[in-house]
Amino acid sequence: MDAALLARLQFALTICFHYVFPPISIGLGLLLVIMQGLYLRTRDAIYREMTRFWLKVFALTFTLGAATGIVMEFEFGTNWSRYARFVGDVFGSPLAAEGIFAFFLESVFLGILVFGWDRVSERMHFFSTIMVALGAHLSALWIIVANSWQQTPAGFHLVEHGGVTRAEITDFWGMVFNPSTVERYTHAITGAWQAGAWLVVSVSAWYLLQRRHEKLARRALTIGLVVALAASLGQLMTGHASAVGVARHQPAKLAAFEGRYAETPRADLYLFGWVDESRERVQLGLALPGMLDWLVQHEADEPLAGLHRFAPEDRPPVNLVFQSYHLMVALGMLLIGLSALGVILLRRGVTFRWRWLLWVYTFAVLGPQIANQVGWISAEVGRQPWIVYGLLRTRDAFSPTVAAGNVLLTLIVFGLIYLALFALYLALLTAKIRHGPADPQAAAPAGGAR
Repeated sequence: MDAALLARLQFALTICFHYVFPPISIGLGLLLVIMQGLYLRTRDAIYREMTRFWLKVFALTFTLGAATGIVMEFEFGTNWSRYARFVGDVFGSPLAAEGIFAFFLESVFLGILVFGWDRVSERMHFFSTIMVALGAHLSALWIIVANSWQQTPAGFHLVEHGGVTRAEITDFWGMVFNPSTVERYTHAITGAWQAGAWLVVSVSAWYLLQRRHEKLARRALTIGLVVALAASLGQLMTGHASAVGVARHQPAKLAAFEGRYAETPRADLYLFGWVDESRERVQLGLALPGMLDWLVQHEADEPLAGLHRFAPEDRPPVNLVFQSYHLMVALGMLLIGLSALGVILLRRGVTFRWRWLLWVYTFAVLGPQIANQVGWISAEVGRQPWIVYGLLRTRDAFSPTVAAGNVLLTLIVFGLIYLALFALYLALLTAKIRHGPADPQAAAPAGGAR
């Protein structure tokens, strides 16, 4: 067995499992601010209990996210030692900033948020909610800064120490705001908002179907749908900006997104299809003629780069990238439609009465999770064979002394542990949802701290 391939599978398993939780935490952080803000504005006990209920879900999700994220850092040093040496100086800064300015901020104020009900003033408690949400967003920022540098390296130079080439920072802010940071961060954040919003929508729809907590569920469903619609439209805009950046800085990835081999003007934009990599063409596909050039360049006469411009060893796995990218786009458009439909029907109250629609919303929680996963797959697999684009190939980043058997063993062990953790998460989450919020009137504070 190929040890490097097994290590790649192990890291893919680790990050895909971990990435279930941060988007929910980030999205719920925003929603908690909105819910508690509505309580302070209206003094309606329903919003207070709504905040307390979703805070429990947030705390559970945050715990799993923190625990599963640590493993990746150890994998850098064990399986990817050459990579760690090459990027260590660059990655040290954003990862340290994530720990100091984001994770600690989120963790400290989460303690006040969870245990400070009626123990601190309402303003202090609301401030803690804002800080927790800010910490979650900042954590994502620094992680994406590090990852975006791999996609579009900037603000560095290469030096050699003892026969080992390393990247060192020459311009910190140039590294932070490399050409893809802003587009990729905003796209990831709007995806996280959707993950949190659709979880709220899903649970609220289920309560309405069960005729439980109906008043609270109606208001939570309204909040979730409005945030979901705003986030889905934001994803459309940031996704377009990100694709334009990919065309400029990673043309092979964009060509793989669309299964584009030949370099001809008026390139088609595929809605779906299957890439036959041996014949270098898309089969069974439906395309909009000339639309790709127009969307990326706002004109259809200047040809975009095709995969023929790159040597076969410099091309990513085309069909995998094509399918994951198009699934992400399709799910994104579906979520726009579902959230827009729900918001339009809210004024008539139909959203709360149509049981078939509530069932759709109950299961729609899977949409943003799948979209986030396949979006990361298209982005990360799309930059192959480079682990640092144009500078370090993935096959050259692997630890030379790690045996395939060791990687396989840990891959199996991690898989079993993650399966158990996910089952535990689902069991605890289901228990919290089945228990539901407390009675808002009984939960209302008699005097409370002010």
